[in-house]
Amino acid sequence: MSYVPPPTPNTAQAYGPVPNHLAWAIISTVLATCLCCPLGLVGIVAIVFAAKVNGLLAAGDIDGARRASANAKTWCWVATALAIIGLLLNIYMYTSGGMAGYQQWIEQMQQAQ
Repeated sequence: MSYVPPPTPNTAQAYGPVPNHLAWAIISTVLATCLCCPLGLVGIVAIVFAAKVNGLLAAGDIDGARRASANAKTWCWVATALAIIGLLLNIYMYTSGGMAGYQQWIEQMQQAQ
């Protein structure tokens, strides 16, 4: 039998790269907050998990880094979905006349009664 040393921070790369999704987390958070509403700030959770990945890899915790990466990816998708919803709502409001068009519709409905 040969001796196999325990994993060290330098051997973490032997397990393959673990993406941290930090850029995606930041971009989706900013877009979701600007396009949707303050609800887009849930992307901060993605940023926190993404920031943990490299530290866990450096500590040799491969499983923890993979979990943090998976959580970051999930929250990135949530923030991205909010950004897309916000974009679609902004497009709809722009094409339909915005609040002025909505107020006209309300007035028409009130006059019809």
